[in-house]
Amino acid sequence: MSDWIAIGALAVVGIGIPLGMMGVSALLRPSVPEQGKRTIYESGEVPTGSAHIRFNIQYYMVALLFLVFDIETVLLFPWVVIYRPALEAGIPMARLLAPMLAFVGILTVGLVWAWRNGAVEWMRSPRATRRKTKRNQP
Repeated sequence: MSDWIAIGALAVVGIGIPLGMMGVSALLRPSVPEQGKRTIYESGEVPTGSAHIRFNIQYYMVALLFLVFDIETVLLFPWVVIYRPALEAGIPMARLLAPMLAFVGILTVGLVWAWRNGAVEWMRSPRATRRKTKRNQP
C-alpha cells in the first residue's frame, strides 16, 4: 500500500507544481490591456481577412502515413538486432518471423487501403485521366 501512497504523492506534486506556478504568475503579472496585445500575431503585420483557410487534407494524410511508416521502421530495428542471437539460441524461425510478418502485413494492408483511396496521390496525371475516361466511355 505504501507504493500507492508514493505514486499518489508524485501525482499530486506533478500536477500541483504547474498549477501553483500558473496561479502565482496570474497573481503577480501586470494586467495592462492594450489593443496590440489582443491582436493576432502576424509577423508584425496587421491581419487581413479571416483566419479560417481551407487546407488540402492531402498534406495531413501524407504526414500521417509518414509517421506510421516511420514508427514501423523504428519498431523493426530492435527485432533485427535480436533476430540472429535468437536463432543461435535455438528459437525456431517460424516463432521469430510470425509476429513481425503479421505486423508488416497489417501495415501493408493499411498502405494498400490508403493507396486505393487516393491518400498518396498528390495530383492526377493527364495520362491517367485520359485512360480512365477512355475506359468509362461506351
